[in-house]
Amino acid sequence: MSAVAFRGIAKRYGVAEALFPLDLEIASGEFISFLGPSGSGKSTLLNICAGYIEPTAGALFVAGRDVTAAPPRRRNIGMVFQNYALFQHLDVFENVAYGLRVRRTARAELAQRVKDALQAVRLDGFGGRSIRSLSGGQQQRVALARAMAIEPDILLMDEPLGALDKQLRKEVQIEIRRMHVARPRTTLYVTHDQEEALVMSDRIAVLRGGRLVQLGTARELYSRPVDSFVARFLGESNLIVGRVAELGDGRAMLSAQGLAAPIEGYAAQGLRMAEAACALIRPEHVRLVAGGQPARIVERLFLGEIAALRLVLPSGAELWSRLFSSDAPAGDEIEIGWDRERVSILPETS
Repeated sequence: MSAVAFRGIAKRYGVAEALFPLDLEIASGEFISFLGPSGSGKSTLLNICAGYIEPTAGALFVAGRDVTAAPPRRRNIGMVFQNYALFQHLDVFENVAYGLRVRRTARAELAQRVKDALQAVRLDGFGGRSIRSLSGGQQQRVALARAMAIEPDILLMDEPLGALDKQLRKEVQIEIRRMHVARPRTTLYVTHDQEEALVMSDRIAVLRGGRLVQLGTARELYSRPVDSFVARFLGESNLIVGRVAELGDGRAMLSAQGLAAPIEGYAAQGLRMAEAACALIRPEHVRLVAGGQPARIVERLFLGEIAALRLVLPSGAELWSRLFSSDAPAGDEIEIGWDRERVSILPETS
């Protein structure tokens, strides 16, 4: 039995479709991220799960129980918001204890569960501190501890790291993942940040325009995106636009003006002969190859032992590469290649 099941869930506002009918099952203890740009439907999906938004169609099941019409307080769901939603007039202990007091938890059990939650987020001894005295990262962990203290069946997080600076975001990402591995809890996480999704998730659901575009592990989505939208949205991408020249047996050839030869790669579903498509070549798969595709270096960035090179092909197409021990300066002409087994030919959906 799945922990959460969306079955035909949809949401419409007047004539505007915020979420098209969607089916998705989430396993117990799974950490799944909803990833997509603004307006893709990810927060709508999360709020339907929380009970803050009523779906136009479909049903929501939690642990096999239909909760579509159940109010939020009867779903045993913990929620962590982007703005923390902490009570500034209460200390850390009382913020974490809030949900337990609403549930009339016995005093001794309440104290133990608050203590356990603060230990889980590494804030032992912080119970008596004021919220205003904490850093942004500490406040975020208090919000997480409050959601965990009620021991929810499902933990929901809506852009919880959006207010943190880049370095602190990375630290809290790792902290959240560490806690999840130590004590798996079914978690639905909304983000538009691909790095967050890659670092923390067991699976990632990519949404666009209210539709589920692709669902899979980080490795699956990175290695085999279904189209150019997912390729652009997840990881650094070199996308060479052209047309499908050959197609069959799970492989495809893409021809593009100015290329010395067609590009061969894995054929994603949805390709059609002679139609627009693109070749996905990740920067780390571009390498120096004698007799390969000519390219000119137009920019060189020093990244320690790796050099990031921005290359221009005779066609005018640009590629980024990540090369070890390359001292070639900007302006040099080089010859490059790539492993065709790592190339994907994708439908062009931009």
